[in-house]
Amino acid sequence: MSIHRRNALLILGSLVAGAAHAGDVKAEAFAFDKPEGGKLALADLGGKPILVVNTATACGFAGQFVGLQSLWTRFRDRGLTVIAVPSPDFGNQEPLDGMAIAEAARQNHGVTFPITARTHVRGPQAHPFYRWAATEKPGSTPAWNFHKYLVGRDGNLAASFATQVDPTDPRIISAIAGELGQS
Repeated sequence: MSIHRRNALLILGSLVAGAAHAGDVKAEAFAFDKPEGGKLALADLGGKPILVVNTATACGFAGQFVGLQSLWTRFRDRGLTVIAVPSPDFGNQEPLDGMAIAEAARQNHGVTFPITARTHVRGPQAHPFYRWAATEKPGSTPAWNFHKYLVGRDGNLAASFATQVDPTDPRIISAIAGELGQS
């Protein structure tokens, strides 16, 4: 078991047992599976803002991949990472699995930012990052595909944006710029 996974499980266990407060946990405690194998550890991105978006290639909002790519292109050299988290939770609009998801996003939408393996984002099977985010922003959890969480440079959840908020919306751009220390 990797150190990051072990730490995430220990932290999650503490939360469940009530031994830790949600504010004590940072996003760096979590890692996502990569479709090609291995882990995408948020700890490796520490000190930089991260936009985590649950996605689905067969969703009516899949056009938002283009806006996410635009953010990635605009801000990656300044430190932003965009991460797509394909999810089957909403009408199974992510029918693909493994590398097929990443290939579809790349071929159909020009995506070059990281894409994780298919992951549950709600319910009892939700990934620990999404359970943590739900405790951090309980009124703002994914109700559909393309919900966006902005993790700040400090590892805390800085903002949450509903599906309907386009990635190029001024509110998202302003929040990212604020985390990068730029206006």
